[in-house]
Amino acid sequence: MNPNAAGDRITHARVLAIAGPIVLSNLSTPLLGLVDTAVIGQIPDPALIGAVALGATLFSFLYWGFGFLRMGTTGLTAQALGADDMDEVRTSLGRALLIAGVAGLALVALQWPIGKIAFSLLSGSAEVERHTHDYFAIRIWSAPFTLANFALLGWFIGRHKAGTALALQFLLNGTNLALDVTFVVGLGWGVKGIAAGTAIAETLAALVGLVIASRALKRMGGHWDRAKLFDAERIRRTITVNRDIMIRTLCLVSAFAWFMAKSADMGDVQLAANAVLMQFVSTSAFFLDGFAYAAEALVGKAIGARTRERLSEAVRISTVWAAGTAVFLSVVILAGGPWFIDLLTTAPHVRDAARLFLPWAVLTPLLAVWSFQLDGIFIGATRTVEMRNAMIVTLALFLLAWRLLAPAYGNHGLWGAFMIFYLLRAASLLYYYPRVRAAAEAEGLTTR
Repeated sequence: MNPNAAGDRITHARVLAIAGPIVLSNLSTPLLGLVDTAVIGQIPDPALIGAVALGATLFSFLYWGFGFLRMGTTGLTAQALGADDMDEVRTSLGRALLIAGVAGLALVALQWPIGKIAFSLLSGSAEVERHTHDYFAIRIWSAPFTLANFALLGWFIGRHKAGTALALQFLLNGTNLALDVTFVVGLGWGVKGIAAGTAIAETLAALVGLVIASRALKRMGGHWDRAKLFDAERIRRTITVNRDIMIRTLCLVSAFAWFMAKSADMGDVQLAANAVLMQFVSTSAFFLDGFAYAAEALVGKAIGARTRERLSEAVRISTVWAAGTAVFLSVVILAGGPWFIDLLTTAPHVRDAARLFLPWAVLTPLLAVWSFQLDGIFIGATRTVEMRNAMIVTLALFLLAWRLLAPAYGNHGLWGAFMIFYLLRAASLLYYYPRVRAAAEAEGLTTR
């Protein structure tokens, strides 16, 4: 057993020490989405709100296909930390940044065909599409920096440096918020201002993150081992973990993209109303992600240190806090939802439509929390094959549910299928969960 694991018990305070800063940093992201919507929503034109929503959905699909750079790096870094392998902690970041740089430059170079394919799938009115084109053409240039941010965030969380992740997220989203207001309200750039603010903020955060990481590497010990960085077996494992997470994430984002695309099919008002309600869903997700991230870091370190008791503690304690948070979020959305809807848009028809479907947003945290926690456990254990298989099945069944419900119940059917999607995510991962424990036991977990 790793000697550094001794006396390293997982407690409620320790879970909160990791989850708390992540929740705060994550809160800045949905707050940014709220500000984007609120700023553009002061112009009483549903097409502008819809364009920002579709543009954000497009980039969610594009970038979160590379979400493995965050999730895979967290799991691999945490396990290396638990095993007290500082060289591997270092090279985990190096590999992730190499992938981020190459992939980001490829996205910029291929922006024309990517845009053609994306806009053939995400249809809206002519005005919505025109504004969404403007958003895409500007924001795509920050792709290498956005992907570098994923790698850096995963590495800091894997090293239990949640405070650093918090600082970088506040920098990114605080800068974005200030630029949104400046470009949209001050200069009147509209949707182009939203995109420019995001691109500049993503670039700044990546550059600052690289400086912080460079200084941390000098202090932490270990050295750059070229043989380890390009070791075939380690690269194979990294690619395998990242490939599976990429497929899983593309399926996940496909479900959200499908939701927004079908919202657009119902007209600009319904699209705008669902975009407003998705801000509640996003805000809830970023709260719940804090405890999922804590599970990732703690489960990964427990497995790396081969300690059975800490694995169980990481799962139990993080899940207790996540479940309580989900109940709190639902109560807040139920009580404050109408007020927040009015804050986000001044369009009367959009307000009325959002209020009608608000109960679905209230229900979301209670159904979503279980899949979030299981995601965190599986990522920390790097059981990515099971995550991939579970999400493929879940996406197929979600589309079937939409096909059965939407024709008869319209937008209620779309939201109902979305709730089924969350339940299926949890059920499919729960089916595979015994394999996580069995694999950990097979790797020689001790009782300490």
